[in-house]
Amino acid sequence: MNDEYTLHQSPFASFWMGGYECTDKLNAFGNRVDFLTLTGHLQMLKEDYRQLDLFDIKTVREGIRWSQVEQRPYQYDWSTVGYMMECAKAQSVQQVWDICHFGFPDDLTPLHPHFARRFSALCRAFVRFYRSIDTESTLIVTPINEVSFLSWLGGDVRGTSPYCVGQGWEVKYHLMQAYIEGIAAMKEEDPDVRILTTEPLTSIVPELDADEEGIEKAAALHELQFQVTEMLCGFMCPELGGKPEYLDILGFNYYHNNQWVADTGQFLPWGNENNDPRWQPLSDLMYKAYKRYNRPFVLTETSHPGVHRPEWLTFVAASCAKLLREGLPLWGICWYPIIDRPDWDHMQPWHRSGVWDILPDDMGSLRRVLHQPTAIALRRAQEVINKAMMKKGVMKAIL
Repeated sequence: MNDEYTLHQSPFASFWMGGYECTDKLNAFGNRVDFLTLTGHLQMLKEDYRQLDLFDIKTVREGIRWSQVEQRPYQYDWSTVGYMMECAKAQSVQQVWDICHFGFPDDLTPLHPHFARRFSALCRAFVRFYRSIDTESTLIVTPINEVSFLSWLGGDVRGTSPYCVGQGWEVKYHLMQAYIEGIAAMKEEDPDVRILTTEPLTSIVPELDADEEGIEKAAALHELQFQVTEMLCGFMCPELGGKPEYLDILGFNYYHNNQWVADTGQFLPWGNENNDPRWQPLSDLMYKAYKRYNRPFVLTETSHPGVHRPEWLTFVAASCAKLLREGLPLWGICWYPIIDRPDWDHMQPWHRSGVWDILPDDMGSLRRVLHQPTAIALRRAQEVINKAMMKKGVMKAIL
């Protein structure tokens, strides 16, 4: 292992993190959604941060909401971001920032000729604003969340802007042009800014009785998940300006439906009750991705809807504990979303995937209700991770 990336050098304030759904995208019907307000997070920011003390969570993922910050080209309103920073400072919470979480200003799409230029200017302006308030803390940024998913959603299935079919690669290429130019701009302002990728971690497999052609097809589809990181490193499409040093901290987003059959789209059950030989343990998927790039990594998104949240937490903790015991530089687990969220397109149903459910009361307030089985499972998961850390002797766990 590279000594540069040993576990004690993690820049995160806590191993366990909470993510708040912060998309401001145009949904499948062309309607702008703003989940910071729809979930009441922006209105109840102080309360949401105070509640994290129940689990000693000190690091959160937040988003600036590009469509709200830049309503006119190159004119930025940072007032809400400043308020969020003030609330975090008061609660001693570390914020990891998404610059773009699926949403763009009304006059932009990834295929617009000025998209990368506007995005890099936004990134530069954000770092300047951030450093005008906080000159000392480590700034950790995700330029664009889940480029792989966003390029599919907007480029192949008309789920968001630019509402295309068959243009996934074109959208991905231009998103990565903006991503890389955004990093370059941020590094010019602050060479010490840390970059956290947040890409889906998947396993795409052939049919059980697949012939050689089917096996090769599934393997090729599986490999596509690494296009973003390959471009970021400059190994693929070097004309975009990617560099190995731009790949700083690997972020893996993993949910119960991240393994599926190439030809049918059928999901492999995450519990692998049928002992399917094609199913891969989460620990194996993370290990292989880590070995590919030799960078520290974080499970940047994970959760499960409904009643299986506790079992999912147990599964995730066991997978991550295995990697920690082996001495790998796993720097954190982010439960995303930490508070519940509704569907993007229909606003119903609420997913019931958070540690806290959201229940509207008669006054219209979005009450946070702790899901007790998940809370118990989270505390047990923290104990499992703590024991793995202590057994390896790598650090005193921050739980």
